[in-house]
Formats: sequence, structure tokens, C-alpha cells
Amino acid sequence: MLRFWGNKLLQYGLVLLITLVINFSLPRLMPGSPLELLAGEDVGRLTTEERQEVMSRHGLDQPVHKQFIIYLGQLGQGDLGYSYRQNRPVSTIIWERLPWTLLLTGSALVLSSIIGVIFGPLAAWRRGRFSDVGSMSLFIFLDSMPSFWLGMILVALFGARLRWFPVFGARTPFADYTGWAALVDVLHHLALPLLTLTLVTIAGLFLIIRYSTLETLGEQYITVARAKGLPERLIIFRHVLRNAMLPGITVFMLSLGYVVSGTTVIETVFAWPGLGRLMFEAVMQRDYPVLQATFMIVTVCVIIANFVADLLYPLADPRVRAEGGQ
Repeated sequence: MLRFWGNKLLQYGLVLLITLVINFSLPRLMPGSPLELLAGEDVGRLTTEERQEVMSRHGLDQPVHKQFIIYLGQLGQGDLGYSYRQNRPVSTIIWERLPWTLLLTGSALVLSSIIGVIFGPLAAWRRGRFSDVGSMSLFIFLDSMPSFWLGMILVALFGARLRWFPVFGARTPFADYTGWAALVDVLHHLALPLLTLTLVTIAGLFLIIRYSTLETLGEQYITVARAKGLPERLIIFRHVLRNAMLPGITVFMLSLGYVVSGTTVIETVFAWPGLGRLMFEAVMQRDYPVLQATFMIVTVCVIIANFVADLLYPLADPRVRAEGGQ
């Protein structure tokens, strides 16, 4: 067992190192230079020596390998650097944006998981019937829709035309709400981006659980349980659902990492002040430290999600625990 988990940790450590290299390299491979943001609007008036001084002040005049070593050293100390655009610590900016992304992604994952866990087994249990075919068609249609297109449709319909919900931001500008009024205002702004993210993430979990349930229903131990005369409800909850949920665990945990990065488009469409929107702004502004920090957070979220899935699998399936102990 120790060897199994040691190999897992080694794999995740290697993945983290590779992604840190890619994370450091990608912003520097992008066209353009952050010099205009560092020096301001008067960058065109700077002399060569002044340009060099600005680049040196932020360590951008060093060879790339030295910049990478400095970058790793700063990460080891928990220092994510300073934003070129906002001239503030990147960690402060991220802590301001992170709660909004967690609110959006967490709510969407809870809703999509509940719907997928309920309707996936039901569709499999009634396979071939109208309800199964109808739900399959609906979720495949949702899975094929681009998130930005769906978001724009919801904005045009429920925001611009019907005016039921606000179409941008997380709070009403210049409104001094407190207490329950502030909470209601946030939930009002959350409705459309939450609906969009839920609709684009629900299909994967539903389809996986449905197919897994169908596969489980065809196993021999289900036939034996029925032959023994066990109640159908007991067979479903004790034997079918427990085994059918195993692939769902993987999809759910991977979704935790996906939605953090996948919300970039949705947060941009709705101007939601989360990490996705911050990432988009950093790309447009060539803000290297912010880009590196947000990419790293996405990577760490995916690695942690995979690791937690590895921890949950042996608890849900004793066969995995037995294999890991060999």
C-alpha cells in the first residue's frame, strides 16, 4: 500500500513540475511585451536605458532559466509576485476573486451532481422508454452547446428582453445593500451564470452514471440477487447504485478542476468577478505574474481533485483497495 501511494505521489509531483515549466513558459511565448504596462502610456518616450531599467526592476532582463529559478524560489516562499497592471500582490488579488469563483462553481457542481445522480439511474432503469430517450436527447443537446453561446442566449432572453435578472457583475453598482438585502442581490446576479454553468456540466455526469448503471444492471451478481428474491429497492440502493457511482466519483472530482478553468468563458460573458475573469484580464494585459498564478491554481486544483478521487475509490470499492495492497 505504501508503495502504491508513493508511486501516486511521485506521479503527481512530476505532473506538477511539468505544469510549472509550461506555466512559466506560456506567458513568455505570447506575442507582445509587458513593457507598456510597466512603464505606462509614456513608454514611447523612454530611452533605451530607461526601458532597460524598467525591465531590470521586474527581473525581465534576466535569462529565462534564471527567471525560472527565481520563480520557483518565490513559489516555495508562498510569494506569487506583484501584478504589473494593479501594482499589488497577486495573492491579494486572487484572495479577492477566489470566493466568487468558489460560489459559482461550488453551487453549479452541487446542482449538477444532484440532478445527475437522480436522473442518471432513473433513465437507465427505464431504458428504451420515452423518458429515457427524451432525457438522453436533452442532455446530449446540452453537452453539445458552447458555454459562451448558451450564456449569451440566457443574457438576451432573461436579461435584455424579459429583464428578470441582471446581466453583469456580482453586485448592483453603487447599491449600499447590507444583510439579507446584500445576499439577495448577490443571488440575483448569480442566477444566470449559475444556470449556464450547471447546464454545461450536468450532461457529462448524467451520461456517465446512466451508462455505468446500465453496465451494472447486466452483471451476474444482480441476476443472482434477483434470483434470491431480494426486493428490487434493496438491489438498486445496495448493489446497483454503489457500483454505478464509481465512475461518477471520477467525473465529479475531475469537474472540480475543470470548472475553475472552464468558468473563464462564463465569467467573461457575465463579467463575474472570479478567477476566470481575472485570467482573461491578465491575458489581455500581458500581466505575467497574474497569469502564472491563475494557471498554477487551476493545475493544483486538477491534481488535488485526482488525488482525492484516488483516496475515495478504495473506500467505495474494496476491489481497488485490494489491488492497491498487492
